[in-house]
Amino acid sequence: MSPTTFRRLMNLWPPFLFNSIRVTDMSDDWSDCKVVLRLRPWNRNYVRSQFGGNLFAMTDPFWMLLVMHQLGKDYYVWDKAGAIEFVAPGKEDVYAHFKLEPAVIDELRAAAANGEKVLRWFDTDITTASGQVVAKVRKQIYVRLKPKAREAAASAA
Repeated sequence: MSPTTFRRLMNLWPPFLFNSIRVTDMSDDWSDCKVVLRLRPWNRNYVRSQFGGNLFAMTDPFWMLLVMHQLGKDYYVWDKAGAIEFVAPGKEDVYAHFKLEPAVIDELRAAAANGEKVLRWFDTDITTASGQVVAKVRKQIYVRLKPKAREAAASAA
């Protein structure tokens, strides 16, 4: 699936669509993604700020998906764990930016080359348009080279 098609489908996915979460940008090489959570009357909490579940949801799938597409089909890639720290009330639209550096992909490939599982944490700040941090999200991603790819690498060596 192309990144453009993925972006469009994510914006129609009910948990995003009905909670005013939009993927605004997805790079052609799956290395960069931007997401916005619009503050609406139906997604505010009791004190009229962004609902914490939506703050986490707006970040949930992206590190796994970026890593998965960057590594390719020879790897298992899963979300393993996640955590969120609420820093300030989100009283307006908020934004998250995911940037996967090539060096990180190289590190993951090297660490998984022998078939061992690799666990890596990725951090994302959720900010207002002015850059004020509303929440800090951590996602732990599991990576492992698939058995067929391990066999192919062993026979090529």
